Amino acid sequence: MVILDATAVNLALPAISRDLGGGVTGLQWVVDGYTLAFAALLLSAGVTGDRFGPRRVFLAGLALFTVASAGCALAPGIGVLVGIRLVQGVGAALLVPTSLALLQASYPDRARRARAVGLWGGVGGLAAASGPVLGGALTTAASWRLVFAINVPVGVFAWWLTRRRVAAPTGARDRRGDPAGQLTAIVALTALTGGLIEAGPHGWASWPVLAGLVVAALAAAAFVAVQHRVHSPMLPLPLLRRPTLSAGSAVGLLINLGFYGQLFAYSLYLQQVRGDSPLIAGLSLLPEACAVPVAAVLSGRFTGRGGPRRTMVAGLSLGSAGLFGLLVSGHGTPYWVLTAPMLAAGAGMALTMPAATTAVMDAAPASRGGAAAGLLNTARQVGSALGVAVAGSLLASRAGFLPGLHLALAVSGAAFLAGVLITLAWVDRIPAHREPADSDQVPAPHAGLPGPARQAHARRAEHGGKPARAAEPVRGYWR
Repeated sequence: MVILDATAVNLALPAISRDLGGGVTGLQWVVDGYTLAFAALLLSAGVTGDRFGPRRVFLAGLALFTVASAGCALAPGIGVLVGIRLVQGVGAALLVPTSLALLQASYPDRARRARAVGLWGGVGGLAAASGPVLGGALTTAASWRLVFAINVPVGVFAWWLTRRRVAAPTGARDRRGDPAGQLTAIVALTALTGGLIEAGPHGWASWPVLAGLVVAALAAAAFVAVQHRVHSPMLPLPLLRRPTLSAGSAVGLLINLGFYGQLFAYSLYLQQVRGDSPLIAGLSLLPEACAVPVAAVLSGRFTGRGGPRRTMVAGLSLGSAGLFGLLVSGHGTPYWVLTAPMLAAGAGMALTMPAATTAVMDAAPASRGGAAAGLLNTARQVGSALGVAVAGSLLASRAGFLPGLHLALAVSGAAFLAGVLITLAWVDRIPAHREPADSDQVPAPHAGLPGPARQAHARRAEHGGKPARAAEPVRGYWR
């Protein structure tokens, strides 16, 4: 539901304009208001799940998202619709990182967790690729209101099923809050996402874009300073020193930059150059959608057997080949020529994302699963906004649409290639099916140690593996 509502509404915009009025700016905020609230709150929502329990926060987000979906379906005017879309984005932000934290808690075995994350990623990838098709079909067959109303029975059933079937991991209620960190993070992500959204229609040199990027940089610097000073930071900076966690998050940003930039540019190519209707353009993207669920399930299996590193390299390489293959697109290019590159692009994205998610979640301590999931998904949302902004700027360049399209596709392919290099350099080689050795497990080996030694190991796990002075005797013990 979260991913579908980010993409399906695009093809419903003309119908929304006819029913509710509102100019281009209002329609833009129907899409961007959701994206802005979603991206800005992902990190804070993940941290909130770690503190109060991921299932409790997940259920709250599910209820909020479902109620907001009903409100969107009943909206009487464009202003009301934009406001409720902001609320819907808040619910979405509560859902995504806590869903990953629940998976981490439900599947302690690495191989089984990798397969579960593969299914999780497959559903999300399928929604991203098929959203335009579903949005066009529902709007054509019935009404744009059905795009939102269809979430209500699904949300109610999911809430009931979560209450009955999903375990409730305990949160770290004794952990102090970090309101200054959350505030600076929200300001930084709001300004950055808003600036990137405005770059498409107004250009990179416009004052909204420059102001957004400057505010984002200042707020990010303040966030880092706060995290250094507070006793219980929302995102312990030593976590970012774990190479696999940082590299997996960077890969998440790059593949969303490449894939969503290509999806935005190619949707316009199909309609403006090939002359397809919105529904036919959505159906023309089906090769990407069809590749996603199969590749995502395979990603979980491959990651469970050989670890995330190999799967990420294979997926990024395949996706890069597909994106560069789309450079043959032109005025009279036969559709069948484009099918294989689209399949490769969709399969590459679906192979990579679950493996990168597994790598990030495995690298994070269990008590910080929500924060790690929030970091990864925040990076992905920033990548999506950046990819659309870059593609939009290139398509609007003076060189013309087709040269801009080819340059946008080249940037997308280069982003996937950069992901290959980052993966090879920094993602861990530990296979996912192997039980971690003592050197890999921070919390487990200290179970039988005396109280002070056990506490020292717990502190070491909490702060990203960085040894504190109190942990020195423990390190000697393990030697």
